Amino acid sequence: MGYRNNRTGYQEEILTSRAVVKKDSYAILPHDGLVKNSIPGFVNVDISILGSPRLGANFVDYIATFLEGGAHETGFGGDGVETMIYVIEGKLTVTDGEEEHTLETGGYAYYPAGVKMFMKNAQSENTEVFLYKKRYEPLEGHEPYKVIGNVKDLTPVEYEGMSDVLYYEFLPADLAFDMNLHILTFEPGASHAYVETHFQEHGAYLLSGKGMYNLDNEWFAVEKGDYIFMSSYVHQAAYAVGRKEPLAYVYSKDCNRDPQI
Repeated sequence: MGYRNNRTGYQEEILTSRAVVKKDSYAILPHDGLVKNSIPGFVNVDISILGSPRLGANFVDYIATFLEGGAHETGFGGDGVETMIYVIEGKLTVTDGEEEHTLETGGYAYYPAGVKMFMKNAQSENTEVFLYKKRYEPLEGHEPYKVIGNVKDLTPVEYEGMSDVLYYEFLPADLAFDMNLHILTFEPGASHAYVETHFQEHGAYLLSGKGMYNLDNEWFAVEKGDYIFMSSYVHQAAYAVGRKEPLAYVYSKDCNRDPQI
């Protein structure tokens, strides 16, 4: 099995954890304590399952390190399941079996349901990625399509008009998509404009910085490498703390659909 932090054997520290798990509500999973999962199709890839239905999510998130020669050989997604990938650091090739793209740091790819994503490390060094999958909810008259891009090519939006809180949206504003992936960055001292409470659920992986995060009106310390799950209607807000780098995270959000009854 093994641990993501690659620490083995006897430990000098007292066994403690910042992990907080409130199933069907919210969770914080620090990078320490994550185990490496064995998942069919992934070869030479250290991968950990983050958000999942067992936690209360309607999606699955992963953090994965593609080692030299690392690949997904059988195809990720397909059969009604849409997929998205974000390259945190490194270089990865993705293909649907016909058209190949090379994603470098900041690169992302969305593949619609029914299209499998094949992946391979495109360098000898490790490549770290954030992976997402969800069962697609069709909308009559609309058909999702493949999207390839890089955050460097996006124009950030000032979140709620605040110049020190920037928002990057990966997918077009199109009803064909029932989800989106975003990056939100807070300069030290910046915060949300208010504590949010809404229908959408999130899975968020912290890319940099440190902060305090409000989940269900409790405040928790978070930092780079942490994963946060936020279910529907959970109170949520963040403050960035520290001196040198922004608090930034990549996160998913369901959108563009009317709740079913």
